[in-house]
Amino acid sequence: FAYDARNFYERVFAFSDRLTKVSDTIKSYPKGNSRKEACLQELRAICNEVPTGVYLPSNPEAIVISLIPESGAPMQSAAKAPYRATFRVQTVGIEQVERCADPDYELMQDFSNQYSQMAIFKVGDDVRQDILALQLMRLFQNIFEQEGLELYLYTYRVIATSPGCGVIECVPNSRSREDIGRNTEVGLFEYFRHVYGKDDSIKFQKARRNFVMSMAAYSIALFMLQIKDRHNGNIMVDDEGHIIHIDFGFLFESSPGGNMRFEPDIKLTAEMILIMGDLTAPAFQWFKELCIKGYLALRPYRHHFITLVALMLDTGLPCFRGHTLEQLNARFKPDSSEAEAARYMHEVINRCAHSLRTRLYDYIQYQQNSIPY
Repeated sequence: FAYDARNFYERVFAFSDRLTKVSDTIKSYPKGNSRKEACLQELRAICNEVPTGVYLPSNPEAIVISLIPESGAPMQSAAKAPYRATFRVQTVGIEQVERCADPDYELMQDFSNQYSQMAIFKVGDDVRQDILALQLMRLFQNIFEQEGLELYLYTYRVIATSPGCGVIECVPNSRSREDIGRNTEVGLFEYFRHVYGKDDSIKFQKARRNFVMSMAAYSIALFMLQIKDRHNGNIMVDDEGHIIHIDFGFLFESSPGGNMRFEPDIKLTAEMILIMGDLTAPAFQWFKELCIKGYLALRPYRHHFITLVALMLDTGLPCFRGHTLEQLNARFKPDSSEAEAARYMHEVINRCAHSLRTRLYDYIQYQQNSIPY
């Protein structure tokens, strides 16, 4: 690196490191108002010293204009203290980011290209599992698009900044199902009606369509990657009606409760089915059709997925317990015909609809962590 470039990247790394360390600092404070106030105090100190021309690791195409300290919010975690913060950023080209290395370069503020960017900072969490899950889901999405399937996945960015530390991009224009439950005290179907209007309105129908496309895509991902811990704090709903799953700390061979494997393969609750009508409604039949078509589209690429996962086996991630590749391969049904594989996926969906284990897991999360369901 030239001196200016090295200086620039040292500023970026120092800024990122300081933001991440807030999570470590506030961990010693009890959850609640004390931790919240400690978080705000730390961010106020950083707010006055934001270096010129730095960017967030999760968004290198935008320069940080300012940090909004009052946006600091510690997030629910039993043992750790992740927190969320909002920044004012300005979209610039990569060339302009590089020019920020020049100490004499002055960035011209362009308010038309500025927007708010939320990010989550974690210490003590290995985010590499999230990165692996999202890489695999990006491959899923590429295959779905290549096959012309109407399936939707939002693969947000996660960056491991150092061992046990990471920055996570927040899903824009969305609310968690937990947040909806806390603030409205209504189910998901009633929430859709409140936001999008009556069932037969164009707005509701469009939101339902988005819901089905995303539900099907994430159902395939949950099953193929065996993603667990699907409580309502880890499920988002965006402004267009898409369901978006976040937080992939449990997948493949790991699951909460000492790997009890308690949750079903797919989270498909009564309120989710109600948005689609019922088990016999056209929207639900379309959901099943999309699940089966998406699953069949992935099967020819079985070796691509197995190779990508195999590259990570030596990392010691807790999701690998000795049989990951064998079990992943089996879920592709490599020795089955297309018709047999389609029937297999159909059975998986039927088995998970209205699952008692899903209801029990949500109940346990409500009792232990006060997460509404």
